[in-house]
Formats: sequence, C-alpha cells, structure tokens
Amino acid sequence: MNFILSMGFMFGIAGGPYEILNLEEAQQFTKPVHIVASADDLNRFEIPTANDAVTYDELVFEAINSCKYAKRSKVDEKLLWRLVKIERQYNLPESLRGMTLAAACHESGYSPTKKGDRKFSKDRKPRALGLFQMWKWWEKSYGIDRTDVEASTHAYLKHVKRQLKTVQKKCKKSVVKNEKKLWLAAWATAIRSPKKKGRCYEAPLFYRRVLKKWHSNIKQYRQEIEECSRRGADGCGC
Repeated sequence: MNFILSMGFMFGIAGGPYEILNLEEAQQFTKPVHIVASADDLNRFEIPTANDAVTYDELVFEAINSCKYAKRSKVDEKLLWRLVKIERQYNLPESLRGMTLAAACHESGYSPTKKGDRKFSKDRKPRALGLFQMWKWWEKSYGIDRTDVEASTHAYLKHVKRQLKTVQKKCKKSVVKNEKKLWLAAWATAIRSPKKKGRCYEAPLFYRRVLKKWHSNIKQYRQEIEECSRRGADGCGC
C-alpha cells in the first residue's frame, strides 16, 4: 500500500501539520511534499521528534490555524513568512522561535493597519498602530512608518534585543544565565512601561497565551506521528 505524507501547512489539513493519507485521499492534493513508497518507508521518513526544536514550517501552520485573534481565511501567509525571514536575523533562542508571529497574532491579528489603545486617549483616538501596536514614539526613535511591515518588525526586534543589556544589569544570575528567561525579560521590558526594579521575572502576555500553545500543539502532533510510525501504517488510520 502506498502512502503520501503531506504537510498540513500547505494544504490546510485539519488536525496538525502532518497527516498520513492513503493514495486515494491524497489525489485531491496537487503538491504533496513527499511520496512514501511503502509502509516500511514510513518508518524511514525523517520527521522531527518531540524533543527537536520546532520548525518555522510548523509555526506558520500554527500561526494560520491557531491564532484566535485573526480570521483564518484572511491570514496572509506571505506576510507570515516575511516575519519569519526577519526574525531569523535576530538569533532568538530555539525555545522562543516564533515570538514575532505570536506577537503579531496577539497584538493585531496580523493587520499592518490595525488601530488600538483608544482607552489611553482622552478623545478616544487610537494611540497604537500596526502589527505590533506601536505608539507614535516608535516613529521618532526608529524613523519608521508603523504600518510598514519590514521596517516596524526590524525596529521591534532591535528594541527587544537592546533590552538584553538592561536585563543583564538589573537582574539576578538565575535570569541572566538562562537564555530563555533573559529574552523573555528583555521582551517584557521592551514593550511595557519602565519599572524601577526591572521586569526580571516577567514575560509578554502573548508568550503564554499564544506561543506556548503553538509549541505544545507541535510537540503533540510529532508525538502522534511517532506513535503512528511505531504502530506501522495499519495503525495510522490509513
């Protein structure tokens, strides 16, 4: 029996970024990623294990299908990959891969023209604008148009990275020596108002509300594939 292993992020398959299809079911898809010649080959196909770092392919799948702040039908996948391309340049820890996508999801639902933070304005006019809901000071400090995807994303990540030194000065070694905690504290420092003692043990809301769930979903999908592979093709619902 032949099988096609498809990537859900390409086809929008419900249930995860990987799904095993029999040949008849797979005929509806014109661009399968890989064709597995036999059930034996299924065990040889290299799929990341639950312990491997999440990939951007998997994260984009999650960003499209698991962002409750955006309508799936209106998500611009090309925009997501633009964000990925930029994030890759800032050397985030593997455990925080996808933070930029999660931020854009949570803050604006991936809308470069989103307006918000009216509650902080006496006349109820929006003070925040763009993917990351930046205030006016971003334009002066970084010389950007807040609705420009690439310029605003670079400014956003540069600002976060600059706070690493601030965290290193203010926080204890337990934070500074832990790359993940260091970056989370820097991110919280970057996007929130100044705090005298720093934000050493804080993290952005979108980390807990969005990114952690995406990473968890990906690990779960991989575990299901691993279990399926151990059982063989007949145990995969094929």
